Amino acid sequence: MTELPQPAGGSIDGPVHWYALRVYYEDTDAGGIVYHANYLSWLERARSDMLEMLGVDQAASLAAGEGGYTVTEVTIRYRAPARLGDTVHIETRADKIGRSSSTLSQSAWCGETKLVDATVRVTFVGPDGRPRRQPDAWQKAFAEFAGGLIDGNSGKAALEGQE
Repeated sequence: MTELPQPAGGSIDGPVHWYALRVYYEDTDAGGIVYHANYLSWLERARSDMLEMLGVDQAASLAAGEGGYTVTEVTIRYRAPARLGDTVHIETRADKIGRSSSTLSQSAWCGETKLVDATVRVTFVGPDGRPRRQPDAWQKAFAEFAGGLIDGNSGKAALEGQE
């Protein structure tokens, strides 16, 4: 049997995570312009890919009853539209790493044109929905990413016990 293709992933370059996607018909309105809410989905997809690359396993954390990240605040500015068939690159940077939350800057680009600027605050919450201290290894991975200390070849942060 032929090996099935795997989903595309992003890349980390110093303190920046990049995620690429193509604009499909389902992303657009009747005029071929990307519907504004789809940018939020794309930003989420890029953040999820970044977390995976940092070694953050939210699925395991949720299954173990420990909790996971949730978006608690978003500020977004739409600058230019993406269109059907465009390739869009999502840029993510970690601006502030706190005990229970982190603030990320995200931008969407089509070539040299900035489409969207967003600031997203994610908070680690327990199963009860209340904020709690994010796991030390996760906080360390965010800090290493923000400082550009991620292994550019593997995209993995050096977590405690794995150094």
